[in-house]
Amino acid sequence: MTATPPPAESLTLPSADPRIRIEVEGAIGRLVVANPERRNAVSLGMWKAIPGAVAALVAHPDVRVIVVRGAGALAFVSGADISEFSTVRKDAASARDYEAANADAFAALRHAPKPTIAMIRGFCLGGGMGLAVACDLRIAADDAVFGIPAARLGVGYPPDCIGDVVAAVGSQRAKELFFTARRMTAGEALEIGFLCAVHPVEALENEAWDLANDIARNAPLTLRAAKAAIDAVVDGALAERRDTLVALTDACFASADFAEGRTAFLEKREAKFHGR
Repeated sequence: MTATPPPAESLTLPSADPRIRIEVEGAIGRLVVANPERRNAVSLGMWKAIPGAVAALVAHPDVRVIVVRGAGALAFVSGADISEFSTVRKDAASARDYEAANADAFAALRHAPKPTIAMIRGFCLGGGMGLAVACDLRIAADDAVFGIPAARLGVGYPPDCIGDVVAAVGSQRAKELFFTARRMTAGEALEIGFLCAVHPVEALENEAWDLANDIARNAPLTLRAAKAAIDAVVDGALAERRDTLVALTDACFASADFAEGRTAFLEKREAKFHGR
């Protein structure tokens, strides 16, 4: 039987919005969007806090996998906090500043060298879709609802984030989602490739915990090299990043973890990797 994830240690982020929290439990880091009164809608201050939260988890020596989730039971992230648009997104200039904060948040997750998992239940709309699709893996509860309502609000969507959606589901499906602004179920999101798994609501947290731990047990340098290479292929940048990718691969073969992996295989035991 799968064990329930134990309570995590909360870490303090200096000069950041308290509604963006980070927690660490063993090798698992959690980034929690905690604005449940507004279904975890993200304000400008929260967007600006996300890159620092991701950086803190990336820098934490124990963390090998980052799980992104919403607080409470109603939503992953229901989107941006529209109530503040009249001030923070009132014209083209302020909209550009707001979009830059969006883009920085998405980029922090997209470029994190450690594997990232979006654990989704309830509403995952607009900016919530952006955060989810910036993660490497997405799993959801069967009550999850997805959508990108930008066309119904008259707002522009960050181009890099649109690129993430295209990479996840293909250009035609991405256009259909943006053009119609419709919502889709978890089952459809799984079918089109946006999700890698759907679980019953009551099982989601344990399934996410198991997935994160399965990843965390593997060699961190190998995971980093694989993520960098896959991203380079998706970005069409394999040739220009080749030297960096070769260096990451060489680091795997030069590591103590490589020796440990060989020894553990021969001794028919689980390897104990340390990321060096």
